Amino acid sequence: MHCTLLGVPVQSGSGRKGCNMGPNGLRAAGLGEALAGLGHDVVDLGDLAPAPRRAVSHPNAKLKALGETVSWLDALYDKAFEISGNGLPIFMGGDHVMAAASVAGVSRRAKQQGRPLFVLWLDAHTDFHTLESTESGNLHGTPAAYFTGRPGFEGIFPPLDAPVDPKNVCMLGIRSVDPPERAALKESGVTVHDMRAIDESGIAALLSAFLGMVVAEDGMLHVSFDVDFLDPAVAPGVGTTVPGGATFREAHLVMEMLHDSELVTSLDLVELNPFLDERGKAAILMTDLTASLFGRRVMDRPTRSYG
Repeated sequence: MHCTLLGVPVQSGSGRKGCNMGPNGLRAAGLGEALAGLGHDVVDLGDLAPAPRRAVSHPNAKLKALGETVSWLDALYDKAFEISGNGLPIFMGGDHVMAAASVAGVSRRAKQQGRPLFVLWLDAHTDFHTLESTESGNLHGTPAAYFTGRPGFEGIFPPLDAPVDPKNVCMLGIRSVDPPERAALKESGVTVHDMRAIDESGIAALLSAFLGMVVAEDGMLHVSFDVDFLDPAVAPGVGTTVPGGATFREAHLVMEMLHDSELVTSLDLVELNPFLDERGKAAILMTDLTASLFGRRVMDRPTRSYG
């Protein structure tokens, strides 16, 4: 497989410094070498630069770094569409606001190819705020609302050519949702599996059901993987830790199942903050998990069917 790495060192959406070092943290942990060692063709395009800043404003005075963040999204939206036309792009963040543009860009590509885009959202948070509903003003809490076409982003975030059908979004590992997000999600059609659902049903059963939907619709699959999907005990290098996340084995199982499915067409790796990490613990785990997604395994197993 041809894999294209692109660093997106945006931190303006998080309200906390350090995740702009995330792309280099993944490089230092050997992400490119791990993929190449599995037989993949890997090209690292370096780090994206923001687009020229547009004059944007919004009545919500709590919004932080709106103009700076939009500049990053403008640049990434076009770049994501461009590089998704040649192999599998891996967007290395940076905070999770970048998913607004990475998902929108690959969704535009899917539309061009006449296929629906599905999104697997691995995160402690749903990031389903609009620009109006966010109380913190941190824009990394808005990408899922934007790329599913919720109103209020028009004329500020990049034009959304191909909104993702909310019914094609599965959020896994959720354990922190604000009241406005909860209300909007109930009406949206997004599938939300919190950690209780994982405890009760098992992560494999929940993921299998979603992968079966992707197969049935001949969909393309984007995986957006936030470090805080993982329990902080195994991945401390993130500014938004929430106790009770996915375990080491649960996370590897997700990645192994995704590899077996052969459905993944693009990937986000976001919110790694090397400044908060412990001797590269989170960066190394993210690299190992990505390697599992791309085929690293202990023993060969037959490809699983999702029909």
